[in-house]
Amino acid sequence: MTAQTILVLGSTGKTGRRVAERLAFRHLPVRHGSRSATPPFDWDDRATWAPALDGVRAVYVSYYPDLAAEGAADAIQSFTDLAVKSSVRRLVLLSGRGEAEAQRCEEIVRQCGIEWTLLRCSWFAQNFSEAHFLEPILAGDVALPVAEIGEPFVDADDIADAAVAALTQDGHAGQLYELTGPRLWTFAQAIDEIARATGRPIRFTRIPAEQYVAALEEAQLPPQLVDLIRYLFTEVLDGRNASVANGVARALGRPARDFTDYVRETAATGVWGGASR
Repeated sequence: MTAQTILVLGSTGKTGRRVAERLAFRHLPVRHGSRSATPPFDWDDRATWAPALDGVRAVYVSYYPDLAAEGAADAIQSFTDLAVKSSVRRLVLLSGRGEAEAQRCEEIVRQCGIEWTLLRCSWFAQNFSEAHFLEPILAGDVALPVAEIGEPFVDADDIADAAVAALTQDGHAGQLYELTGPRLWTFAQAIDEIARATGRPIRFTRIPAEQYVAALEEAQLPPQLVDLIRYLFTEVLDGRNASVANGVARALGRPARDFTDYVRETAATGVWGGASR
């Protein structure tokens, strides 16, 4: 590792994995920030932070499970302070759209005294194929506590491209990029789009938040994660994010990827079953 090393936190996650792959493709020295890496990185074990930061010049900061989670601001403050002491020159923070807690973390990074870029993102399109929505889609029955409000699902590949640009190029320091897709989709419309692309019947049902939370608790999800999911569905998805932004175009000079393109390409992989159309 050299002084040019880039640390990618959450390098096994939806965006971090893509960022690390892009950096490696460019033959740039990348250090994976995960519990299984060498050296390991664990947000819950602060003794792992300094070794992971040794010799690093830039960091992609992805906090698990979410910047809205309890204790996130304290962790971001401590990590940022340590990064500055470790001579890191640039931080790129993955943030959440419509989350007051995430904006607290953004302000911490703004005040850190080194170069920073903020990527404030809407819900990921890949949540339908790489996360908690995949299992009910495969079962053909998706039940969520969401109203008929639009969400501009953003493609994780757009986020990764913006992150790599901010980590490796000049001109992005001091910028807040609000990353969204180009159109609003309700969750019902998104599920219908997946059903059309796969040729499978997939039902969408709106259910009360209490019923959804009870199902999560019955599945024995950690209480902190249940509270986070409750917050995201009952507060963040209340219509406050029902608008598109031009952050992808500002960061990359090209349009944001449309949800339809994501669905078509993902359906072709067979991850949702059925045959793509």
